[in-house]
Amino acid sequence: MIDYIKGQIIELTPTELILENAGIGYSILISLQTYEAFQLQTQAVAYIHHYIREDEELYYGFATKDERELFRLLIGVSGIGVASARMMLSTLTSDEIRQAILSENVNRIKSVKGIGLKSAQRLILELKDKIVKGEGSAESALFKADNSALADEATTALVMLGFSKANIAKVLPGILKEKPGAKVEEVIKDALKKL
Repeated sequence: MIDYIKGQIIELTPTELILENAGIGYSILISLQTYEAFQLQTQAVAYIHHYIREDEELYYGFATKDERELFRLLIGVSGIGVASARMMLSTLTSDEIRQAILSENVNRIKSVKGIGLKSAQRLILELKDKIVKGEGSAESALFKADNSALADEATTALVMLGFSKANIAKVLPGILKEKPGAKVEEVIKDALKKL
């Protein structure tokens, strides 16, 4: 199995990357997120998802492992194929997708071309708990900020107090945004008021 391909960018369009490695040009399908990440580069590392069907073999490439993990999580939902997952990653950032699922924002997910109401609801239903547990992310951390250790500590304490990670994930990011320099006790007290 191919994990990544590192090489020279021969051609780059918003949907495809031609990456040369050892004299071989690999045609790799990409999202707009990856396109933007590679736009000003001449060399790149594309993290690969190898897609094989009876009649076709394709490489999907991503600028980060994080984006690839989310792609794999999305295509694990019945009714969401590789084209829909790539469209989601082209329309919304990885963090926006996770946040829309965690906050159960059906309209945000439906705003992606090709995703209807039932697909959006299925995505939320099947992925919310997985995202809370850190699946679909290269890092297993739910919060990617300077205060991720603080968020982890507050989450652990609130779980021990009997709250679900899903409910904690709804209130904690807002508190951390409002009070970036807060101590863990303060964050927990504020979260208790909102839970």
